[in-house]
Amino acid sequence: MRIVLDTNVLISGIITPFGNAARILDMLVVGELHALYDDRMLAEYREVLHRPKFGFEKDVIEEFLTYIESEGSKVTAIPLNKEMIDKDDIPFVETAITGLADVLITGNKRHFTGKATRQIKIMTPDEFLKFWGEKKK
Repeated sequence: MRIVLDTNVLISGIITPFGNAARILDMLVVGELHALYDDRMLAEYREVLHRPKFGFEKDVIEEFLTYIESEGSKVTAIPLNKEMIDKDDIPFVETAITGLADVLITGNKRHFTGKATRQIKIMTPDEFLKFWGEKKK
C-alpha cells in the first residue's frame, strides 16, 4: 500500500514507540507499506527531526531518512495551486495525489480540507490501522 506520512505521524511514532503511529512506522520498515515522498517533505522531516526539543540522535535521523529515500518512491509532485489551511501541508497533498497514494496519514485531519484533498483518502493513524485490519480480513 502506497502512503504519504505527515511529519506529525513520524514524530509521534518516534516519541511514543508503542502507539499507533509507531505501528505504522514499523509496518513501513518491514515492507508492508511503501512511502511516497518528495524533496520538500524530506526537507521538512529533516528540519523537524533535528529540532533540539526532540533530542533525537543525528545518526538515527539520517539513517531513517536514508531508509525512506532508498525504500520509498520519490515523486515529482504536480502543483495543485489550491489553498489549504496550512501551506506547509501542500507538499504532502501534492505528493499523495501525483504519486497515486492509497492514503495520506496525518494527526491533523482538520488541516487537510477543501477541494485539493477530495482526490485522496486522509486518515489518522487510528483510522488507518482500523482500515488496514479490515482490509486484511
